[in-house]
Amino acid sequence: MVAPKKVCIIGSGNWGSAIAKIIGGNADKLEQFDRTVNMWVYEEIVDGKKLTEIINTQHENVKYLPGRKLPPNVVAVPDVIQSISGADILVFVVPHQFIGKLCDQMKDHVKPGAIGISLIKGVDEGPEGLKLISDIIQEKLNIDMSVLMGANIANEVADDKFCETTIGCRNAENGNLLKELMQTPNFRITVVEEVDTVEICGALKNIVAVGAGFCDGLGFGDNTKAAIIRLGLMEMITFAKLFCKGAVSSATFLESCGVADLITTCYGGRNRKVAEAFAKTGKTIEELENEMLNGQKLQGPQTAAEINRILKRKGMVDKFPLFTAVYQICYEGHPVREFITCLQNHPEHL
Repeated sequence: MVAPKKVCIIGSGNWGSAIAKIIGGNADKLEQFDRTVNMWVYEEIVDGKKLTEIINTQHENVKYLPGRKLPPNVVAVPDVIQSISGADILVFVVPHQFIGKLCDQMKDHVKPGAIGISLIKGVDEGPEGLKLISDIIQEKLNIDMSVLMGANIANEVADDKFCETTIGCRNAENGNLLKELMQTPNFRITVVEEVDTVEICGALKNIVAVGAGFCDGLGFGDNTKAAIIRLGLMEMITFAKLFCKGAVSSATFLESCGVADLITTCYGGRNRKVAEAFAKTGKTIEELENEMLNGQKLQGPQTAAEINRILKRKGMVDKFPLFTAVYQICYEGHPVREFITCLQNHPEHL
């Protein structure tokens, strides 16, 4: 008899806690998974108590996912090495800027034969340019990595509202196992092979969502936002074809990880929300993060900065005016109204 697979979720923010609700529920019911699901929690003090103690006694992440109960078989663990002990499946869902240091701590303690899946939306830079987060994890931990990206606003997922998502995998057997772990009647999963394309969609759509927030803050309407979504999608496709390893098919952009995630992020989500406030208030991104996000991190501006450095190195900045305008407005002091000028003069119209 095959031993049930033990699962560990690495991260416990808004999205990490929402996916823990799904994984915990499935692990409790499905015999192929160990019932206990560890969740690594960066320890914080909330109202005088340790966050891990609150989660393990009240079964609720009161800071990052308040008002939604976690299954009691989800166990908060403050030590990352202890949390991954014996785990067969590692689910990564932390801000992308922390993943390198975490993997360095974990690398000598991962169970042989373990597999991973990244729900992290962002990119990094390597010596050759683009470095995907799943590649960083795979190289540091020497495990097979899949990715999950889709139109999945965390609070709606936690409230069990119907949505779709996409798993990109290189190993079909692992992809199907991960689908069993995460799929529910209201969280429907499609498995595809284009891992890099799925992941790059998840990162780049956050840049476009910042542009959508600028649109809202400037008082432009849905027609303008539709143009931002279309032009942003065109830049996403162009970027993927230039930088992703392997084939890049238009079909993947029609999955939840592509156009659906782009639309929902441009109408909801924290990148759009904070960018709207940025356009209205003139405050810095960092100030607004501290005021509005309750400890969460914004991915769009930082991804725009990383993408800009990659494009500069390749001499391709002019091919991506929307991505470039978001970077320049967030970090170089360009006025927000320049974003509309970027749209008016976009090469798609020439």
